[in-house]
Amino acid sequence: MAGVTAPGLTTSEATERRARDGANTLPAAKRPSVLRRMLGELTHFFALLLWTAAALAFFAKLPQLSIAIIAVIVLNGVFALIQQARADRAADRLQEMLPTRVTVFRDGRRRLIEAEDVVVGDVLLLESGDRVPADATVLAENRLLVDSSMLTGESQANSVAEGEALFAGTFVVEGDSRAEVTAIGQHTRLAGIARLSTSTTKPDTPLTRGLNGVVRLTAAISVSVGVLFLLLSLLIGNPVQQAFVFAIGVTVALVPEALLPTVTLSLAWGSEQMAKRQILVRNLEAVETLGSTTFICTDKTGTLTRNQMTVVEAWTPAGTVSIDGAGYGPTATLTPSSPTATDAARELALAAERCSTGYAEEVQGQWRAHGDPMEAALDTLARRLGVDTGADRRTGPVQLRFPFDPRLRRMAVVLADEIVIKGAPDAVLPLCGDDPEPHRAMEALTARGLRVLAIAAGPRNGRTPRNQTDCEQDLRLLGLVALQDPPRDDVSESLQACRTAGVKVAMVTGDHPATATAIADEVGLRFPDSPVLSGTDLPEDQPQLAALIDHDGVVIARVSPEDKLRIARALRSRGHVVAMTGDGVNDAPALHESDIGVAMGLSGTDVARAAADLVLLDDSFAGIVAGIEQGRATFVNIRRFLTYHLTDNVAELAPFLVWALSGGYFPLALGVLQIIALDLGTDTLSAVALGAEPPAQHLLEGPPVHGRLMNRTVLRRAFGLLGPLEAVLSLAAFVVSLLALGWRPGDPFPTGHALAAASGAAFITVVLAQTANVFACRSSSRWPGALGWFTNRLLVPAALIGLAISLLELWVPPVARLLGQWNPPLWGWAVALASIPVLLGVDALDKRLRARVS
Repeated sequence: MAGVTAPGLTTSEATERRARDGANTLPAAKRPSVLRRMLGELTHFFALLLWTAAALAFFAKLPQLSIAIIAVIVLNGVFALIQQARADRAADRLQEMLPTRVTVFRDGRRRLIEAEDVVVGDVLLLESGDRVPADATVLAENRLLVDSSMLTGESQANSVAEGEALFAGTFVVEGDSRAEVTAIGQHTRLAGIARLSTSTTKPDTPLTRGLNGVVRLTAAISVSVGVLFLLLSLLIGNPVQQAFVFAIGVTVALVPEALLPTVTLSLAWGSEQMAKRQILVRNLEAVETLGSTTFICTDKTGTLTRNQMTVVEAWTPAGTVSIDGAGYGPTATLTPSSPTATDAARELALAAERCSTGYAEEVQGQWRAHGDPMEAALDTLARRLGVDTGADRRTGPVQLRFPFDPRLRRMAVVLADEIVIKGAPDAVLPLCGDDPEPHRAMEALTARGLRVLAIAAGPRNGRTPRNQTDCEQDLRLLGLVALQDPPRDDVSESLQACRTAGVKVAMVTGDHPATATAIADEVGLRFPDSPVLSGTDLPEDQPQLAALIDHDGVVIARVSPEDKLRIARALRSRGHVVAMTGDGVNDAPALHESDIGVAMGLSGTDVARAAADLVLLDDSFAGIVAGIEQGRATFVNIRRFLTYHLTDNVAELAPFLVWALSGGYFPLALGVLQIIALDLGTDTLSAVALGAEPPAQHLLEGPPVHGRLMNRTVLRRAFGLLGPLEAVLSLAAFVVSLLALGWRPGDPFPTGHALAAASGAAFITVVLAQTANVFACRSSSRWPGALGWFTNRLLVPAALIGLAISLLELWVPPVARLLGQWNPPLWGWAVALASIPVLLGVDALDKRLRARVS
């Protein structure tokens, strides 16, 4: 090993520093206990509203209702805790990246210690395959090559020279080194990323904001109506206690107890559908949030590309060989430009392969890269050209290796009789004479967005070079190798779908601007006038940054984790719902900060997956588009069953309005317990089935549908058409039943069995009208027949089960007596059954008239 090494610490010095500075561990995230999380689920605004309703029901001497509401609160809290408790363990995953044991130089000798016992000043002895346990400065190195991609986003390993820094969590790919520890634990760069991942607060999702608005509006309406009926009840002469109990019953009846469970179940259904599309949902509300996305910040490597380097062309002075073959397998189609081109390309490939330590290997029938993907691609090139693939090619011929020097941008290996150099063309070509032809070839290849390497060789003449400069004598150019990281097949189509859906897309990557721009142009992400920026170009001022990057097709390269955080915050400040993709440790803070973090399942790290809301199991950008479609469908479905719920509330409130307006003369057609039975017993299953409505074909045509859940269409259909229609039909069934049982206008209203039978008619009419309504709510513009009655495979069974439950509530004597109802007369059944075609017909007529107006 070159260089002078430090003597290291003594055991007593290390013990003293360990006591002073603490253990070499990352800061642990402070997470609320399960009890505290459950308490939060039981005390949010809507839960408090339901607790109040339960207490009021208890004081109103309605214990069954109180118990039912409490059960809804607890079950919804438990379900939400199980489904939405994110495994947000980013700091724990980061800790797992550190080695458990490392070799240090203490007391003048090598010692193997626990990684947590490393202290500042320790001298680390690092070899190929070791994980760096702490930040350190290189004292001496021999061909040291380090993979820092998880921290920097760089797609290839780089050499680290004497005097340069190593960072905790990085990986020694090749060579060995002695390095002095400069920072441990919470003071490392890795710990800084951990803090960024855990210190930021996840923003509220659009669905959360929308539901909060619906809940507050519902609460205001329920309380206001309850107070109004309290006053009306007192005005018509009811005793204060009776009026208060009555007002409580009305208030509780109008609270949509099943709303949150229905929303949660709908999100769970959307999550299941996404899983079928290879999308793992880690946070239920992310199902809808992805549909609300207006800006996607996507990584390059592994997301838009396959993260699979491939040699596509080998240029030599004797001619060119084009290679057509994906992956690392040895089979490809070769197209030489001249009879001698193939032999020259073989010499080029053998020299390039000897300059590499990475290689391709077959594992369980699949060819994969071992080590640097670029070097594996060079090994694959040699195989495809028929060069001997014996293992001695990687180890035997090379007698001395000078690793890649980032300043010289080239490397060298010394063989038995020659020296081979590999590097950037502009660093190698000047060493090989002034022939203009290689320069023209290089310009042509780079213009196609390809990554180009130059390979040269020279005689050794019995000498042993001491450094790279000694290797650069009498070189001749063997040729140029052009590589590409091929884009995924479906990326261009998916990007176009994003544009059609009104979603902007930007590339945010740690790679070089030229590489990023070439890929962005190839897949169609970038427009001709789209800016290309580097992390150093980004202004500190957030409004300026937001204005600079808020462009469709922008490319932002050489970004740091802190830059990604600022980008997400800047875009959100302009009203965007931001989705951020990523796969590395460096992506975790931005994944956590953005409205929705999307991690890669195949190529991604555990840290990125733990910080994300969604994980693309197949790493396909097309999965994001599929998720957007499903997310939009989920949002629309929530609006559908919100319309369905509100329609039911109007029908349930109507009997109380008639009672109040009649001064208490006209009897209540529906009681409080009947309304609760409708809400919890018959409506919930149909509402959940609406949450499984398949996505409409037009959902990706136009901008996101996010906004207020209770929009003008919902209000008009629920309060202006379907709700009043249901109310009229149920009251009609009540009156017709009374007439059929002998009551005549002017007579005192009957009580007992006759009133219970008429109330049963109103009850079953609401049930049947809601059965028709659930089909009408499938679309706000098309009647159910145009959609297909059975295309939602859950809806018909849900409606039938709800109907069966309502018949049991009507025909089972103990239940019917509890609810205050009984089997209606024949004419009551006639009106109830007629409510189905009437509601569907009126709904179809309304949709046709609105279609003509629009």
